[in-house]
Amino acid sequence: MTVFTSFSDFLAMGGHGAYVWSAYGLCIAVLALNVVLPLLARRRYLDDLARGRRREVSL
Repeated sequence: MTVFTSFSDFLAMGGHGAYVWSAYGLCIAVLALNVVLPLLARRRYLDDLARGRRREVSL
């Protein structure tokens, strides 16, 4: 078990910090997109549905 003596050692992760932190960042970005994109698609769908209903009423 590795014990880090300082915060900079923790960030460096024994020389693998760039890989470790970029992997965490990529994972968080993918998870955020999995939340945001369906919400945006739902909003677009509801807007299109409302636009179609307004068009039907105006005819």
